[in-house]
Amino acid sequence: MKFTAHPEEVAALRRVVRLCLAAWNLNGLVDAAQLCVSELVSNVVTHVGPGTPGSLVVSVNGAYLRIEVHDPDTRALPALVTADIDAECGRGMALVEALTDRWGVQLHEDRKVTWCELVTGLAPSAGRPVDPSVSRAEALLDMYATLRPPTCRYEPGLGRVGRTMAEESVIDVVTDFLRWLNVHGCDADDVLDRAQSRYEATSPGGPR
Repeated sequence: MKFTAHPEEVAALRRVVRLCLAAWNLNGLVDAAQLCVSELVSNVVTHVGPGTPGSLVVSVNGAYLRIEVHDPDTRALPALVTADIDAECGRGMALVEALTDRWGVQLHEDRKVTWCELVTGLAPSAGRPVDPSVSRAEALLDMYATLRPPTCRYEPGLGRVGRTMAEESVIDVVTDFLRWLNVHGCDADDVLDRAQSRYEATSPGGPR
């Protein structure tokens, strides 16, 4: 459903969500889903601007109810912030975090998609089995879109055992991304070659 970002639009979008969930026999999720829609659309009004064109997408695959709010601003990214209980703003994404099983942001050339998912308690839809590696890689991609680089660093004195564990974690992440590339029809070898070239070009002292 397309909308224009105004506070008055929120009530209509909440009604759409209620009707969808009633049709899908998910009445128990109505309150949480409506609150999430209110917060995500209000985020667009507050941080992107009134009058911004957007769209709401609601879907269900059995196991999860997914809510997406699309808007054209790829710079204003939602983030969790610490807010007092009586604060008038700043609690939106914290509420979404508390109500949902997971949430994230996907960045495209012409828009961003802020999404969240709630567990339905129903069986997943029949179809191709979900590869846990692909799911983890997609979650990482969404998470990377919300981070400010870099937030992690190598700590001196990690130790041989700790360093080995860290290396294994990196190997797991790389493996997940290779599987993600394969599932989406990308050339993994080409991506690895480009990643290696970029690594060598940006590493102090050149190639290692």
